[in-house]
Amino acid sequence: MDLTPYVDNLRQELAVAANAGGDDARALAERLTAPLESAARLTLLDALSAAMGEVTRELAPGSVDVRLRGLDPEFVVAAAPAPEPFREAQGPVAAPAAPAPPLPPADADDGATARINFRLPAHLKTRAEDAAAADGLSVNAWLVRAVSTALDARERASSPGPGKDSGGRGFTGWVR
Repeated sequence: MDLTPYVDNLRQELAVAANAGGDDARALAERLTAPLESAARLTLLDALSAAMGEVTRELAPGSVDVRLRGLDPEFVVAAAPAPEPFREAQGPVAAPAAPAPPLPPADADDGATARINFRLPAHLKTRAEDAAAADGLSVNAWLVRAVSTALDARERASSPGPGKDSGGRGFTGWVR
């Protein structure tokens, strides 16, 4: 995204305001224009970063990051991972792989987010950052997905599924 038109617009607005103040104000505005350009770019980047933070909270587990390339910001969108398609097993049945974390149902999210303070040991923080980077997610989006996966697994473990009796014992093995 090229910020130059926005910075140029700010420079023009400053010149218009300075014209109303006379020659001294116009000369001062010309001297302030160069230092204000870098401050304006930083302020715009800060506003874009905050906006993309809000977008990322709404897209979780997807994310949008702002990266700086030279003087211009670049948006990087990481979509939520797509679930793997069903494949019929061939040969002996292997133990099922862990399912991809499901997306929350659309009706379960009212759009509100909650902020919490989360204290994490430094070695776990580093591992979480590495895992998030490997998945192409922000740490926040990765943590949202991890919490969702853990809660879903807990719910599945507490409710008996097919092949289980009310005592929660499962039946596995081969039958001839």
